Amino acid sequence: MQSVPDEIVRGLWRSGNVRILACTTTHLVNELQRRHQTWPVATAALGRTASISAMMGAMMKGKERLTVQIQGDGPIGSILVDADAEGHVRGYVKNPHVHLPSNAQGKLDVGGAVGNGMLYVIRDYGLKDLYRGSSELQTGEISDDFTYYFAVSEQTPSAVGAGVLVDTDGSVIASGGFILQLLPGHDESDVTAVEQHLAKLTSVTDFLKTGATAEELLHFLAPDARDLSASGVAFQCNCSRERLQTVLTGLGRGEIESMIRDQGQAELVCRFCNEVYLFTRDDLEGILSDMTDARSEE
Repeated sequence: MQSVPDEIVRGLWRSGNVRILACTTTHLVNELQRRHQTWPVATAALGRTASISAMMGAMMKGKERLTVQIQGDGPIGSILVDADAEGHVRGYVKNPHVHLPSNAQGKLDVGGAVGNGMLYVIRDYGLKDLYRGSSELQTGEISDDFTYYFAVSEQTPSAVGAGVLVDTDGSVIASGGFILQLLPGHDESDVTAVEQHLAKLTSVTDFLKTGATAEELLHFLAPDARDLSASGVAFQCNCSRERLQTVLTGLGRGEIESMIRDQGQAELVCRFCNEVYLFTRDDLEGILSDMTDARSEE
Protein backbone atom coordinates (compact mmCIF):
# COMPACT_ATOMS: atom_id res chain seq x y z
CA MET A 1 0.00 0.00 0.00
CA GLN A 2 1.40 3.40 -1.00
CA SER A 3 2.34 5.67 1.88
CA VAL A 4 -0.20 8.46 2.39
CA PRO A 5 1.35 11.87 3.14
CA ASP A 6 0.48 13.71 6.32
CA GLU A 7 -1.67 16.70 5.43
CA ILE A 8 -4.62 18.83 6.44
CA VAL A 9 -7.33 19.64 3.91
CA ARG A 10 -9.98 22.25 4.63
CA GLY A 11 -13.02 23.54 2.79
CA LEU A 12 -16.56 24.90 3.00
CA TRP A 13 -19.77 22.94 2.54
CA ARG A 14 -23.49 23.64 2.36
CA SER A 15 -23.18 27.11 0.74
CA GLY A 16 -20.52 28.09 3.24
CA ASN A 17 -22.59 27.21 6.29
CA VAL A 18 -20.30 24.34 7.30
CA ARG A 19 -16.54 24.40 7.70
CA ILE A 20 -14.74 21.07 7.39
CA LEU A 21 -11.18 19.99 8.03
CA ALA A 22 -9.74 16.51 7.60
CA CYS A 23 -6.23 15.26 8.24
CA THR A 24 -3.93 12.29 7.95
CA THR A 25 -1.20 12.17 10.61
CA THR A 26 0.25 8.65 10.48
CA HIS A 27 3.88 9.77 10.09
CA LEU A 28 3.51 12.44 12.78
CA VAL A 29 2.07 10.02 15.34
CA ASN A 30 4.67 7.37 14.48
CA GLU A 31 7.35 9.98 15.19
CA LEU A 32 5.74 10.85 18.54
CA GLN A 33 5.55 7.14 19.39
CA ARG A 34 9.20 6.61 18.45
CA ARG A 35 10.48 9.58 20.43
CA HIS A 36 8.50 8.86 23.58
CA GLN A 37 8.24 5.05 23.28
CA THR A 38 4.53 5.22 24.09
CA TRP A 39 2.57 2.02 24.60
CA PRO A 40 -0.58 1.58 22.45
CA VAL A 41 -3.19 3.26 24.67
CA ALA A 42 -0.92 6.26 25.27
CA THR A 43 -0.09 6.38 21.54
CA ALA A 44 -3.80 6.55 20.74
CA ALA A 45 -4.50 9.27 23.32
CA LEU A 46 -1.53 11.41 22.25
CA GLY A 47 -2.17 10.78 18.55
CA ARG A 48 -5.83 11.79 18.71
CA THR A 49 -4.92 14.95 20.60
CA ALA A 50 -2.15 15.77 18.13
CA SER A 51 -4.43 15.28 15.10
CA ILE A 52 -7.15 17.56 16.45
CA SER A 53 -4.62 20.15 17.64
CA ALA A 54 -3.03 20.18 14.18
CA MET A 55 -6.39 20.97 12.59
CA MET A 56 -7.08 23.69 15.15
CA GLY A 57 -3.68 25.16 14.34
CA ALA A 58 -4.62 25.14 10.64
CA MET A 59 -7.48 27.53 11.48
CA MET A 60 -4.94 30.08 12.72
CA LYS A 61 -2.75 32.45 10.70
CA GLY A 62 0.88 33.48 10.35
CA LYS A 63 2.94 32.87 13.48
CA GLU A 64 -0.07 32.14 15.69
CA ARG A 65 0.05 28.95 17.73
CA LEU A 66 -1.88 27.05 20.36
CA THR A 67 -1.24 24.71 23.24
CA VAL A 68 -3.68 21.96 24.19
CA GLN A 69 -3.48 20.41 27.63
CA ILE A 70 -5.58 17.50 28.84
CA GLN A 71 -5.44 17.05 32.60
CA GLY A 72 -7.09 13.76 33.52
CA ASP A 73 -6.96 11.62 36.63
CA GLY A 74 -6.33 8.43 34.65
CA PRO A 75 -3.03 6.50 34.66
CA ILE A 76 -1.44 8.27 31.66
CA GLY A 77 -1.69 11.62 33.46
CA SER A 78 -1.55 14.81 31.42
CA ILE A 79 -1.25 15.23 27.64
CA LEU A 80 0.38 18.34 26.22
CA VAL A 81 0.45 19.28 22.51
CA ASP A 82 1.70 22.41 20.74
CA ALA A 83 0.62 23.23 17.17
CA ASP A 84 0.98 26.25 14.91
CA ALA A 85 -0.54 27.68 11.75
CA GLU A 86 2.27 26.22 9.63
CA GLY A 87 1.49 22.59 10.49
CA HIS A 88 4.24 22.05 13.06
CA VAL A 89 3.22 19.81 15.95
CA ARG A 90 4.96 18.48 19.04
CA GLY A 91 3.65 16.82 22.19
CA TYR A 92 4.01 14.26 24.93
CA VAL A 93 2.05 12.26 27.47
CA LYS A 94 3.20 12.27 31.10
CA ASN A 95 3.13 8.49 31.59
CA PRO A 96 3.80 6.79 28.23
CA HIS A 97 4.03 3.23 29.58
CA VAL A 98 0.45 2.39 30.50
CA HIS A 99 -1.42 -0.77 29.56
CA LEU A 100 -5.15 -1.35 30.07
CA PRO A 101 -7.48 -4.15 28.93
CA SER A 102 -9.57 -3.40 25.83
CA ASN A 103 -12.85 -1.59 26.40
CA ALA A 104 -16.33 -3.05 25.87
CA GLN A 105 -16.02 -2.45 22.11
CA GLY A 106 -12.76 -4.39 21.97
CA LYS A 107 -10.72 -1.22 21.33
CA LEU A 108 -7.99 0.62 23.18
CA ASP A 109 -9.43 2.05 26.38
CA VAL A 110 -8.36 5.66 25.88
CA GLY A 111 -11.18 6.92 28.09
CA GLY A 112 -10.00 4.76 30.97
CA ALA A 113 -6.41 5.87 30.45
CA VAL A 114 -7.31 9.59 30.43
CA GLY A 115 -10.03 9.55 33.10
CA ASN A 116 -11.94 12.58 34.36
CA GLY A 117 -10.60 16.11 34.36
CA MET A 118 -10.24 19.21 32.21
CA LEU A 119 -9.34 20.21 28.65
CA TYR A 120 -7.48 23.50 28.25
CA VAL A 121 -6.71 25.42 25.06
CA ILE A 122 -4.32 28.38 25.07
CA ARG A 123 -4.15 30.42 21.87
CA ASP A 124 -1.24 32.76 21.20
CA TYR A 125 -2.19 35.33 18.57
CA GLY A 126 1.08 37.22 18.96
CA LEU A 127 -0.59 39.87 21.08
CA LYS A 128 0.06 40.85 24.67
CA ASP A 129 -2.59 38.59 26.15
CA LEU A 130 -3.28 34.92 25.48
CA TYR A 131 -6.75 33.48 24.87
CA ARG A 132 -7.56 30.70 27.31
CA GLY A 133 -10.50 28.33 27.03
CA SER A 134 -11.44 25.24 29.00
CA SER A 135 -14.11 22.60 29.50
CA GLU A 136 -14.64 19.45 31.50
CA LEU A 137 -13.70 16.14 29.93
CA GLN A 138 -16.82 14.22 28.90
CA THR A 139 -15.55 10.70 28.16
CA GLY A 140 -11.76 10.94 28.02
CA GLU A 141 -11.95 9.55 24.48
CA ILE A 142 -10.57 12.89 23.19
CA SER A 143 -12.89 13.47 20.20
CA ASP A 144 -16.01 13.76 22.37
CA ASP A 145 -14.13 16.09 24.69
CA PHE A 146 -13.18 18.47 21.87
CA THR A 147 -16.73 18.41 20.52
CA TYR A 148 -17.93 19.57 23.94
CA TYR A 149 -15.11 22.12 24.22
CA PHE A 150 -16.03 23.82 20.94
CA ALA A 151 -19.68 24.02 21.99
CA VAL A 152 -19.25 25.44 25.48
CA SER A 153 -15.98 27.38 25.29
CA GLU A 154 -16.01 28.70 21.72
CA GLN A 155 -19.79 28.57 21.12
CA THR A 156 -19.29 26.73 17.81
CA PRO A 157 -21.44 23.62 17.24
CA SER A 158 -18.97 21.00 16.01
CA ALA A 159 -18.47 17.32 15.32
CA VAL A 160 -14.95 16.07 15.98
CA GLY A 161 -13.48 12.68 15.16
CA ALA A 162 -9.97 11.27 15.46
CA GLY A 163 -8.50 7.80 15.45
CA VAL A 164 -5.18 5.99 15.75
CA LEU A 165 -4.75 2.38 14.63
CA VAL A 166 -1.78 0.75 16.37
CA ASP A 167 -0.06 -2.39 15.08
CA THR A 168 0.96 -5.32 17.28
CA ASP A 169 4.56 -4.06 17.32
CA GLY A 170 3.44 -0.65 18.64
CA SER A 171 3.85 1.23 15.37
CA VAL A 172 1.03 3.30 13.91
CA ILE A 173 -0.81 1.89 10.88
CA ALA A 174 -3.13 4.85 10.34
CA SER A 175 -3.97 8.09 12.11
CA GLY A 176 -6.06 11.13 11.31
CA GLY A 177 -9.30 12.94 12.00
CA PHE A 178 -11.83 15.59 11.06
CA ILE A 179 -13.61 18.67 12.38
CA LEU A 180 -17.02 19.73 11.08
CA GLN A 181 -18.31 23.09 12.32
CA LEU A 182 -21.64 24.83 11.81
CA LEU A 183 -21.01 28.49 11.02
CA PRO A 184 -23.29 31.50 11.69
CA GLY A 185 -26.25 31.44 9.30
CA HIS A 186 -26.70 27.66 9.24
CA ASP A 187 -30.17 26.17 9.48
CA GLU A 188 -31.72 22.83 10.40
CA SER A 189 -31.15 21.40 6.93
CA ASP A 190 -27.41 21.89 7.44
CA VAL A 191 -27.57 20.13 10.81
CA THR A 192 -29.46 17.22 9.21
CA ALA A 193 -26.95 16.94 6.35
CA VAL A 194 -24.01 16.83 8.76
CA GLU A 195 -25.69 14.17 10.90
CA GLN A 196 -26.55 12.02 7.88
CA HIS A 197 -23.02 12.04 6.51
CA LEU A 198 -21.44 11.44 9.90
CA ALA A 199 -23.65 8.37 10.31
CA LYS A 200 -22.03 6.82 7.21
CA LEU A 201 -18.56 6.86 8.81
CA THR A 202 -18.08 3.77 10.97
CA SER A 203 -14.76 5.06 12.34
CA VAL A 204 -11.86 7.24 11.26
CA THR A 205 -9.35 4.39 11.38
CA ASP A 206 -11.61 2.01 9.40
CA PHE A 207 -11.68 4.63 6.65
CA LEU A 208 -7.98 5.54 6.72
CA LYS A 209 -6.52 2.04 7.08
CA THR A 210 -7.40 1.37 3.43
CA GLY A 211 -4.90 4.07 2.41
CA ALA A 212 -7.40 6.89 2.03
CA THR A 213 -6.11 10.46 1.91
CA ALA A 214 -7.25 13.46 3.93
CA GLU A 215 -9.07 14.81 0.86
CA GLU A 216 -10.93 11.52 0.40
CA LEU A 217 -12.03 11.63 4.04
CA LEU A 218 -13.20 15.21 3.59
CA HIS A 219 -15.21 14.36 0.47
CA PHE A 220 -16.73 11.31 2.15
CA LEU A 221 -18.12 13.57 4.89
CA ALA A 222 -18.87 16.55 2.63
CA PRO A 223 -19.17 15.32 -0.99
CA ASP A 224 -19.49 18.70 -2.69
CA ALA A 225 -17.26 20.78 -0.42
CA ARG A 226 -15.57 23.69 -2.20
CA ASP A 227 -12.76 26.21 -1.71
CA LEU A 228 -10.43 23.37 -0.78
CA SER A 229 -6.92 24.07 0.43
CA ALA A 230 -4.26 21.66 1.64
CA SER A 231 -1.19 22.04 3.83
CA GLY A 232 1.41 19.73 5.29
CA VAL A 233 1.66 18.64 8.91
CA ALA A 234 4.79 17.32 10.60
CA PHE A 235 6.57 16.92 13.90
CA GLN A 236 8.81 19.83 14.80
CA CYS A 237 10.24 20.89 18.14
CA ASN A 238 11.62 24.38 18.69
CA CYS A 239 14.01 23.38 21.46
CA SER A 240 17.71 24.17 21.00
CA ARG A 241 20.95 24.16 22.93
CA GLU A 242 20.69 27.94 23.26
CA ARG A 243 17.22 27.68 24.82
CA LEU A 244 18.38 25.05 27.29
CA GLN A 245 21.41 27.14 28.18
CA THR A 246 19.02 29.97 29.04
CA VAL A 247 17.20 27.55 31.35
CA LEU A 248 20.46 26.66 33.05
CA THR A 249 21.36 30.32 33.50
CA GLY A 250 17.97 30.91 35.08
CA LEU A 251 18.76 28.35 37.78
CA GLY A 252 21.36 30.69 39.28
CA ARG A 253 25.01 30.43 40.26
CA GLY A 254 24.45 28.22 43.27
CA GLU A 255 22.66 25.49 41.33
CA ILE A 256 25.21 25.49 38.51
CA GLU A 257 28.10 25.32 40.98
CA SER A 258 26.36 22.37 42.65
CA MET A 259 26.12 20.58 39.27
CA ILE A 260 29.84 21.09 38.68
CA ARG A 261 30.69 19.86 42.17
CA ASP A 262 28.34 16.84 42.27
CA GLN A 263 28.09 15.58 38.66
CA GLY A 264 30.76 17.48 36.79
CA GLN A 265 28.20 18.11 34.03
CA ALA A 266 24.51 18.73 33.36
CA GLU A 267 22.17 16.68 31.19
CA LEU A 268 18.91 18.33 30.14
CA VAL A 269 16.13 16.56 28.26
CA CYS A 270 13.38 18.30 26.27
CA ARG A 271 10.01 16.89 27.34
CA PHE A 272 8.49 17.48 23.90
CA CYS A 273 11.04 15.63 21.76
CA ASN A 274 13.26 13.69 24.21
CA GLU A 275 16.42 15.22 22.75
CA VAL A 276 19.28 15.17 25.26
CA TYR A 277 21.54 18.21 25.68
CA LEU A 278 24.82 17.62 27.51
CA PHE A 279 26.66 20.52 29.13
CA THR A 280 30.20 19.60 30.19
CA ARG A 281 32.16 21.06 33.10
CA ASP A 282 33.76 23.53 30.68
CA ASP A 283 30.31 24.53 29.37
CA LEU A 284 29.00 25.14 32.89
CA GLU A 285 32.07 27.10 33.92
CA GLY A 286 31.64 29.19 30.76
CA ILE A 287 28.04 29.96 31.77
CA LEU A 288 29.25 31.05 35.21
CA SER A 289 31.87 33.27 33.58
CA ASP A 290 29.22 34.87 31.33
CA MET A 291 27.05 35.49 34.39
CA THR A 292 29.95 37.20 36.13
CA ASP A 293 30.70 39.38 33.08
CA ALA A 294 27.04 40.34 32.78
CA ARG A 295 26.87 41.33 36.45
CA SER A 296 30.04 43.45 36.19
CA GLU A 297 28.55 45.38 33.27
CA GLU A 298 25.45 46.39 35.25
